[in-house]
Amino acid sequence: MRFGMPWPGAGLAREAEQAGVGAFCTGDFVDHDAYLTLAEMAAHTERALIGPAIAYAFARTPYAHATALRQVHAQAPDRLFLGLGSAAYRINRDWFGVPADRPVDRMAETVGAVRAWLHAENGERVRYSGEFHSIDADVRAPVLGRLDIPVLLAAFNKGMARTAGRVADGVIGHGLFTRSWWNDVVRPAVEKGTADSPRPAPPVEHGWIITAVDDAAPERAIADARRMIAFYLTVKTYDPFVAHHGWEEPVARLREAFRTGDTDTMAAAVTDEMLAEIALCGTTADAKAALARRAGSLPRDVGYFAPPSFLVNGRRRAAYARSSLALIDAVPTAA
Repeated sequence: MRFGMPWPGAGLAREAEQAGVGAFCTGDFVDHDAYLTLAEMAAHTERALIGPAIAYAFARTPYAHATALRQVHAQAPDRLFLGLGSAAYRINRDWFGVPADRPVDRMAETVGAVRAWLHAENGERVRYSGEFHSIDADVRAPVLGRLDIPVLLAAFNKGMARTAGRVADGVIGHGLFTRSWWNDVVRPAVEKGTADSPRPAPPVEHGWIITAVDDAAPERAIADARRMIAFYLTVKTYDPFVAHHGWEEPVARLREAFRTGDTDTMAAAVTDEMLAEIALCGTTADAKAALARRAGSLPRDVGYFAPPSFLVNGRRRAAYARSSLALIDAVPTAA
């Protein structure tokens, strides 16, 4: 497994790549754009894989996804991947003003339409015909040529995981993923999708890993990891995950605390079992021991060791990112 990180900025990224970080990812939110950050990543790295994990799939047209990748590919050839996520229904409706019904079917078509632009050869029309996307572009300028950039899907539940196996090149796991969720839910669904796919190569696995290491203040790191887990679990989309693990009671408590703005009680509701199954946190020694214990709960190909972001300021996130570099040597043994 490659040791990856969410993009930590140009200064720390140079240090991280020299230390052995093999992949960086970026994403979308209201204050940052996945593809603008991807261009920064290309300019300030030399060898690492780089890509969105994830870009909001429906916030842009397939054309917009593909053209951004084409431009960055010229600067970082053979290092790109594209991770797409459907985002929540309300985000699509209320933030982007785009339809997002039937997200699994819509995502499958989006992958096909993005690939139509990425695989387009000079002198050929770019064509794709589906229910949600229809493309028939005669591009006369000699700027095309096939790009085989891997397309991955953020897949939490079975439907999207199966679609990732069927139409994409792989899957991106959420920071909540446990050994059981990977092995009992996500991987079997991806395999079912792969059985329906003509793709010869097996799907790849990327995934996020909540990581908070602080040798000077390990209790604060643990509290930040608990708070991050609690914040994620306020989302009802993850109810099948909660039920699968039998965590309904603590999740009910943390959701009630979230409604009242009591973030300390939110964190306290995350049990020791939940923390051990999901996060790497505490001292460096604690995190290394957790890595060795959690080999089966890690993605097979690329893991993004991600600092908590909920109520954690930029300075502390950067400190967590730098501290996580001490885990690089432990990753091959864990994986």
